[in-house]
Amino acid sequence: MTISIVMPVYNGIGFIEKSLPPLSKMLNDSEVIELIVIDDGSSDDSMALAKEFGAKVLESGGRKGPGAARNIAVEQAKGEIVWFVDADVVVRSDALIELKKGFDNEEVVAVFGSYDDSPPAQNFLSQYKNMVHHYYHQQASRDASTFWSGCGAIRRKVFLELGGFDVEQFKHPSIEDIELGYRIKESGGKISLIPELQCSHLKVWRFFNLVHTEFFRRAIPWARLMLRQEQMTNDLNVGVGERVRAILAMLLMLFFLLSCFGLLTWWITLSMGIVGLIANSQFISFFNRRKGFFFTCGGFLYHQFYYLYSSIAFAFAVIEKVLIRDKTP
Repeated sequence: MTISIVMPVYNGIGFIEKSLPPLSKMLNDSEVIELIVIDDGSSDDSMALAKEFGAKVLESGGRKGPGAARNIAVEQAKGEIVWFVDADVVVRSDALIELKKGFDNEEVVAVFGSYDDSPPAQNFLSQYKNMVHHYYHQQASRDASTFWSGCGAIRRKVFLELGGFDVEQFKHPSIEDIELGYRIKESGGKISLIPELQCSHLKVWRFFNLVHTEFFRRAIPWARLMLRQEQMTNDLNVGVGERVRAILAMLLMLFFLLSCFGLLTWWITLSMGIVGLIANSQFISFFNRRKGFFFTCGGFLYHQFYYLYSSIAFAFAVIEKVLIRDKTP
């Protein structure tokens, strides 16, 4: 089994000085046959640094986005397996061992892992977002229904047969990896989530870029994809349980507003809050074990807000589909 590592980079010198060393070591130890860094129109010294780490540097030909950059790199990759690693991801020393285990089963077409629970960024939203990703990926089924390209690998032959990432539909970083996962499953391929395949995420999240990314680049496109496929994925953060918790979050907000205007007794709102706590007990327990009581309180409250804007995104996609269908002759 030969493995090529592919990392798309756009002005990422602050990231790759941390993310490339463990990958470079794998290359020097002959554990992988090549480390490809594809420049997506950088204006900094990222590529000079990548060459210092022994990477094979390719050019995307301009700012085309990570999906298109990955497609170009895979075309030139030599490995039977292509391992995608984001520039802001630092893999663990045992990552390659865990990745190879995933491909021991010849039916497995692709594997992916998880962020760990110790991101270097210490602000609340970076910690929260990282922990939520870790939580969902650690709790999800190993027989995955989709794919993640932050730290995920795929058989090169299958990737090329499927046409790679859909860069026409997703011109900006979005859910191109999720959509690829749908196509893998539709073609009969098996995808494995490997919780032990972990990495550290270097990204620093702030309120506006987090909400914008999750609403416009993930929630709405993913809702559109599920509606188009007429298939509601029961996995990760769109499973049946998550939909129920989203409904509870909307009801809690509605009851709270009604109580504020004297239209509903506070006891009903309090009861709904207790129901929400019970419904999220696994989430709360997971956060509390790792981050403590006060962080868990903040994380729970923000997560209710996440449910609200995710639900709004899904409602938008449904209304959009109905309007488009009504206008179609």
